[in-house]
Amino acid sequence: MITFYPGPSKVYPDVADYAAEAVRSGVVSLNHRSAGFMDIVRETARLLHEKLAIPADYHIALVSSATECWEIVAQSLTIQTTLHPTTGAFGEKWREYAHRIRPFNAGNTDILCVVQNETSNGTQVSHQQLAKWRQEVPPNWLIAVDAVSSMAGIALDWQQADVWFASVQKCFGLPAGLAVLIYSPRALERAITIGERDHYNSLLFMYENFSKFQTPYTPNGLGIYCLMRVLQRVPPIADVDARTRERAASWYTFFEQEVAHLPFQLLVNDPVMRSDTVIALEGSEDAIKALKATAQQAGITLGNGYGKWKETTFRIANFPAITDEEIEALKAFFRTANL
Repeated sequence: MITFYPGPSKVYPDVADYAAEAVRSGVVSLNHRSAGFMDIVRETARLLHEKLAIPADYHIALVSSATECWEIVAQSLTIQTTLHPTTGAFGEKWREYAHRIRPFNAGNTDILCVVQNETSNGTQVSHQQLAKWRQEVPPNWLIAVDAVSSMAGIALDWQQADVWFASVQKCFGLPAGLAVLIYSPRALERAITIGERDHYNSLLFMYENFSKFQTPYTPNGLGIYCLMRVLQRVPPIADVDARTRERAASWYTFFEQEVAHLPFQLLVNDPVMRSDTVIALEGSEDAIKALKATAQQAGITLGNGYGKWKETTFRIANFPAITDEEIEALKAFFRTANL
């Protein structure tokens, strides 16, 4: 079965070997305070900086999920409340959850929270828009970015935000259960000012642990080891970015020109807002249902719609672990589909 589900999505085939390697070598049995495990955390952080071109002064923590990062931002980095420009379901969920912890008050906002790549509908926020917001928000504000469907798939302009985070089950090509949290010196200064230390995932507690290449609680050691091994094999992000954007452009041209006769069309009309990593298409409920069933019979899993687009859209992941051969197989399916 070929899967184009946008998360959890296809993992790199080598991950099975890395997992077996971790068991055979005893990595999964290491105490998370041991020198051996600290070496793995140290190397993982080094590789994240190197392969993703993260600025040297930005800090890294490894947590359970991007959803946990929503909580960390609200608990440890928000003085009063957060502002959430949204284009889809995940941005709305983040806003709802953040405001449960820090109720909204328009006059006291101190963090702008942005979903860079909205998985629910295939939209994205451009680097130019982030830079514009960076210039427009008051200088005391932080900017936090949910990059779940884009980190490790496209190059990110790290300096345009103070907090970035992503789960690994998308562009990192790994199983769910781990997330990467990246934060700037300004974010650390804010955490120190607030001084929140009430939780195991309080940012200050995590900073103190990761400064020693330790974790504040028993971590997903297998996930961290597999992340390290995947980072060792993937190209630098500039190369990955070029490939991702080239593939995305090919997908959009394909649907606009080559198979425009099929009973669905691109959900996002504005090319500037179209995601490079999640392509969303819409049609009637019956047409989408028939398409997904036909694809499944052909050994291809398409992504379901999400939220208000659940019944009338489908989504295609454009993540690095998906091969050119698999993409060509899906295009061949569309070319011959009798819908």
